Amino acid sequence: MYRLLAGLLFLGLLSGLGGHPPVPEVPVATDLRADGRLAARRGLVILLEVAATDCGYCVRLEADFLGPMLVSGDYRDRVLFRKINVDDGSSLIGFDGKRVDADAFAHSYGVRLTPTLLFLGPDGRELAPRMVGLTTPDFYGAYLDQSIDAARQALAESRRSD
Repeated sequence: MYRLLAGLLFLGLLSGLGGHPPVPEVPVATDLRADGRLAARRGLVILLEVAATDCGYCVRLEADFLGPMLVSGDYRDRVLFRKINVDDGSSLIGFDGKRVDADAFAHSYGVRLTPTLLFLGPDGRELAPRMVGLTTPDFYGAYLDQSIDAARQALAESRRSD
């Protein structure tokens, strides 16, 4: 009887190992000008995560919300996900085509805290209020969806007026 219980316990432990595939990371922004062109062609909002290397809330945001959104495929025709790290010394090409440090790029948008989510149009204009921090995790997904919907609506309105 003990052998059976020990065997079942062992199998239970094994089943928990590697049971879930790793959540993909949000792609790092390297050329927002090119991303803007892609977003314009496909009618997408650019969701830009401003993160820091040792930011625990940034890790949780990706693991609990952004990664699963990427995996689901439900946002493929709505959002282009990108990320910048403000403290790793990286640079990127901005919407204006000029190379800029990631930290300076974030400061140009007035970002001071991580994580911050920016909802941008293809030209880099903010389309919806940014989300700063990881507040109220129980409702964060709903707030995130509301922000995406608001940004998509603003994008659609700006395209109609052009």
